[in-house]
Amino acid sequence: MSSSTQQTRRVILASLIGTSLEWYDFFLYTTAATLVFPKLFFPDLDPFNATLASLTTNAVAFVARPLGGVVFGHFGDRVGRKTVLVVTLLVMGVSTFLIGVLPGYAAVGVIAPILLALLRFVQGLGLGGEWGGAVIMSLEHGDGRRRGFNASWPQVGVPAGYVLATGLLTLLSFVQSDAAFLSWGWRVPFLLSGALVFVGLWVRLRITESPLFAEVEQQGAKAKMPLLEVLRTHPRALLSAFTARIGVDVAFYTFTAYIIVYITGQLDLPRSYALNSVLIGSALQLALIPLFGALSDRVGRRPVYFAGVVGAAVWVFAFFPLLDTKSFPLIALAAVVALVTHAAMYGSQAAFIAELFSTRLRYSGASMGYQVAGIVGGALAPIIALQLFQTYQTTVAVSIYVVIALAVTTLGLAIAPETRDLDLAADVEPAPRPGIPGQVGPFA
Repeated sequence: MSSSTQQTRRVILASLIGTSLEWYDFFLYTTAATLVFPKLFFPDLDPFNATLASLTTNAVAFVARPLGGVVFGHFGDRVGRKTVLVVTLLVMGVSTFLIGVLPGYAAVGVIAPILLALLRFVQGLGLGGEWGGAVIMSLEHGDGRRRGFNASWPQVGVPAGYVLATGLLTLLSFVQSDAAFLSWGWRVPFLLSGALVFVGLWVRLRITESPLFAEVEQQGAKAKMPLLEVLRTHPRALLSAFTARIGVDVAFYTFTAYIIVYITGQLDLPRSYALNSVLIGSALQLALIPLFGALSDRVGRRPVYFAGVVGAAVWVFAFFPLLDTKSFPLIALAAVVALVTHAAMYGSQAAFIAELFSTRLRYSGASMGYQVAGIVGGALAPIIALQLFQTYQTTVAVSIYVVIALAVTTLGLAIAPETRDLDLAADVEPAPRPGIPGQVGPFA
């Protein structure tokens, strides 16, 4: 095995471990926001409004993610991918640990939910900078014919983090009484993050910088103000990344977060029905995401992505009727098929978005397009779904909402070029002189 292949595998492993830990932290909060935080931080509200308030603090992270994408994207394009990835992992790990020691409303009153929202904001900053760096490091190392496969591995961190976070919370809630779990059991996974972050740091400190970024540095082509250059030279790419992402986010958080609220609140079933169903689907995604990433190397990013969009748009109308059966096998089937469609979109998404931007601006451009969409998509999806059902008393309204979001994603795919065969090294050139147009990626 060549040293180049070994380094590529090490980079992919570092990206996978790091993103898994970051998403573990992120999903700990999302799951706890539906199971624990309404009672612990909003005890004076009725169950519906307590859940709504808890989901709103969860949405704060999505607002912070674009800011994290801008800040860390700037330094990723100026200082380097590796350094920024170490910092983002520390930011996420520390904030998650502090949530684990946060006092509840009964102890400090309104200060508790304020601190909770603040720490969730910091989590969002860390994750906002993490995604772009991990994907780009994997994309820019190794064989250009395997970029879709390589870039898909950081995406595997999403189901891996979900399995770790939800699995551990489920185990603790199973072996403990409700009183013990609400009192201190839920804190254990958050505190564990403090130890896990050292594992991620050890792995990430051993990898080398992206060879494409090193070439940009050698050519003196680094952007002075990456985000401003992205806005000036890649407006259509930003629009494509933004719109292509929205439907994926809305579908995912409907299938994984709102399902918990619906099953426990509307169907009055044990939360284990929802958690275990999504766990099974997430475990399957561990294999499916890189499989679809590899498929995008063979047939193109857009065809694989679009197949997932169509699948999700059709399946969402079967999703809720299957939940309404109150049969665990059918609920599990609903979640598993839903997450298969998501894997098709997500496996091809990383390379699709990152390849839209030139190397000297890739961290800023990909992070901005991806993370801004998170506000419109993932942040609002559970809240909008909750309000739609409350207003219309039918899940058809929620399904229509998901389909509309997926239609926006289809628009993003339609205005983008196929990026599979691009030569990413071709855009590494000296910085353009004032007044002379520079490289603008696949399209401006």
